Amino acid sequence: MTRKVADCRKFPSETNCSLTITGEEEEVVRAASEHAVSVHGHPDSLELRGQIRETLEDEKVSA
Repeated sequence: MTRKVADCRKFPSETNCSLTITGEEEEVVRAASEHAVSVHGHPDSLELRGQIRETLEDEKVSA
């Protein structure tokens, strides 16, 4: 299974957040949504989780 990556550095924020979350898709969506709510003040919603899911990328693994 390919691990997924959510990287805060790809999105502008007032705090210049540098957090990167890597893991299985559901783990990353859950952790990234909790982070977005607690650190960035986004409302917790299904829409937020959907937006996060759309931005996930496959982990790039060095050979």
